[in-house]
Amino acid sequence: MPASQRLKNAFFIVAGFAFAIVVYSCSNAQDANPTDQAAGKVSLAPRGDDRAGEDWPHFLGLTHDGVSRETDLLDKWPVTGPPQIWEKEVGTGYSAPSVLGNKLVLHHRVDDEEIVECLNAATGKPIWRYAYPSNFRDPYGYNNGPRCSPILTKDHCVTLGAEGKFLCLKIADGTLAWEHDLKSEYTIPDGFFGVGATPILDGDTLFVLVGGQPNSGVVAFNSKNGMALWNSVGKKTWDGSETGWPNDPTYEWEGDEMVVSYSSPIIATFHGKKHLLCLTRQGLVSLDPKTGEQNFKHWFRSRTHDSVNAARPVVVDDTIMLSAAYRVGSALLKVNPNGKSYELLWKDARNLLTHWSTAIALDGCYLGFSGRHENEGELRCIDAKTGKVKWSAVGHNDLESLGRGEDGTIIDRKTGKTVPWPTYGRGSKIMADGKFIVLAERGTLALVEATTADWNEISRCSIPQMHYPSWTAPVLSRGRLYLRCEDALVCLDLKKTEK
Repeated sequence: MPASQRLKNAFFIVAGFAFAIVVYSCSNAQDANPTDQAAGKVSLAPRGDDRAGEDWPHFLGLTHDGVSRETDLLDKWPVTGPPQIWEKEVGTGYSAPSVLGNKLVLHHRVDDEEIVECLNAATGKPIWRYAYPSNFRDPYGYNNGPRCSPILTKDHCVTLGAEGKFLCLKIADGTLAWEHDLKSEYTIPDGFFGVGATPILDGDTLFVLVGGQPNSGVVAFNSKNGMALWNSVGKKTWDGSETGWPNDPTYEWEGDEMVVSYSSPIIATFHGKKHLLCLTRQGLVSLDPKTGEQNFKHWFRSRTHDSVNAARPVVVDDTIMLSAAYRVGSALLKVNPNGKSYELLWKDARNLLTHWSTAIALDGCYLGFSGRHENEGELRCIDAKTGKVKWSAVGHNDLESLGRGEDGTIIDRKTGKTVPWPTYGRGSKIMADGKFIVLAERGTLALVEATTADWNEISRCSIPQMHYPSWTAPVLSRGRLYLRCEDALVCLDLKKTEK
């Protein structure tokens, strides 16, 4: 093993099982027309806030891909990091907050309650709070909080808890509009890490990856009254499917399978027709959003039993890129003009193995964090045409120049100064103003040039409140960056100072 790899491995303290999943995967909505939301046609004008900018009303932002259109952000950060606006001690969970106008909503767990809490996005001051009991215990010892991000609209806030409590609250005051207890209403085998795929909203329909047997893996609900509209995906989808596995080329449905997903569904338009793309445990299914009827499916699953699909599908034009850890890798599908079939352009088990953080498409490439374990974590850039790796970066060019201080911190051997944790691990990132904003697994915050040419980090800093495991994707709204770990929520100012 090369010395650099040994040094890299020495930096990591890998806790528990390596199949930890952060499933802060998923969602949708805002007070603009839902059709306009899907097209990214949302006004950047302020709504009862002191700043212009855009909302981040569901997981991965307005366009569901982690890309923000905000500009005039800091080109470089101070050594101590961007200015802090406010901070708040919070309960456990992996769900990212969502922001609509001057409201930020966080779903977290305190003691034996799951709490939906609305804060002033600019100040962190409380607006309202809704709590309900929760007995969820993560079977692998990870935290017991919610995994899904809230969905915010001008009228409502929709949340999905770790036990399957599906709530719609009035966003004005947090009172209950309607609710479902999915675990009691559907036959849902226990998942590895609780419920983890945030629903999405399209028009007046909420799409939830319920994971029920035998054919309620996906359920559509009316967002106005909570009424179930259709259910799909399960035995009828996967029984008899070709797997590509040498010893088990055809899958035989047994009836107790997990149909669970930890990957947020997404609405995409191919050749003029809307598709609901759902990456379940067994693979990708394309459904008609109106009826739940299947368009096509693609088996995409690890042979490892304790494994999940967690990263969201990445759609570019008529292609769909899928990626997963557990020796699965990535695949690129091209949807045919009939919308009922696809062509497999390439498949590679080693190029990009995203654990939970969704890759971002840029200039004919996909950039994402690859690696099942923390010490395998790398930011990789792969070519969309071939699937080949163009470059990779662990987060530091010279690990041999670093050492451990007496207090366990990382120091520069030459200067003796403490430096931020050097490697990204299984990081998360968003893209804004021509740059990637990276939150590393151990809390390092980095600003990286958004380019496919090579890895070029511009700034990095330590955010004292962020610590391992910092697994929640960053959120950006109106120049404010929101970071969350297991016990803290921090708001930083990324706006340039007006001259």
